[in-house]
Amino acid sequence: MSEKSTDIPYYQAQNNEVELFEHAYNNQLPLLIKGPTGCGKTRFIEHMAAKLGRPLYTIACHDDLTAADLVGRHLIGDGETYWHDGPLTKAVREGAICYLDEVVEARKDTTVVLHPLSDDRRILPIERTGEVLKAPPEFMLVVSYNPGYQNLLKGMKPSTRQRFIAMRFDYPDSETEIKIVQKETEIDTTTASQLIDLAHALRILKDHDLEESASTRLLVYAATLIKSGCNPVEACRAAIIEPLSDDEETVEALMEVVKAKLGE
Repeated sequence: MSEKSTDIPYYQAQNNEVELFEHAYNNQLPLLIKGPTGCGKTRFIEHMAAKLGRPLYTIACHDDLTAADLVGRHLIGDGETYWHDGPLTKAVREGAICYLDEVVEARKDTTVVLHPLSDDRRILPIERTGEVLKAPPEFMLVVSYNPGYQNLLKGMKPSTRQRFIAMRFDYPDSETEIKIVQKETEIDTTTASQLIDLAHALRILKDHDLEESASTRLLVYAATLIKSGCNPVEACRAAIIEPLSDDEETVEALMEVVKAKLGE
């Protein structure tokens, strides 16, 4: 969980997402963000929480996440039993922003606990204690997922998805992505432009030879290595190519693209 901070994390807006988020927050509407891995979804939420001056609870969803992990559970300490709030409950009590990252990775019986918070009731029933929390106006529920990973087993139920307003993210346009990489790493414009050209070439291969695209996050990693003095080609291998594939032949084929874009 990231605490309230006076420092606003850097975020380069692409469209009207900042204004839409503010409208959702002001009108107490839950928000769903769809977009590929590493395109800036989490940074955007961190930016908006700081901009609005609200605490942020971030929950990384996974197959083993239970409702108790979100809401809380009874624990034993000093010879007695006591109740311990989960991050969702803490966020409701504090009027914080609660962000569930990759929500489709959580079990469906877990995400059902979000339903009363994501409609006009805005309540969180805590069955084990009998308490019913009413969310204050400052509380906001935000969830995200990568539509590219969806399948019959990992999709979001329509009954859950239709409780949210939604926005779609994608990788930034070239000019914006260059600005982001330079802002994050202070790399020179020429190198930043080469990295973005490389990313575009690799993204064309998405759905053909790669399961996932070269993300803006990976470009920032590569630029960070290059800025510190690492050979550009080897920096791209370590920060971009190897994370994209475990297949040696695929890696070597992608490295040919790197060498063509950045030189030997």
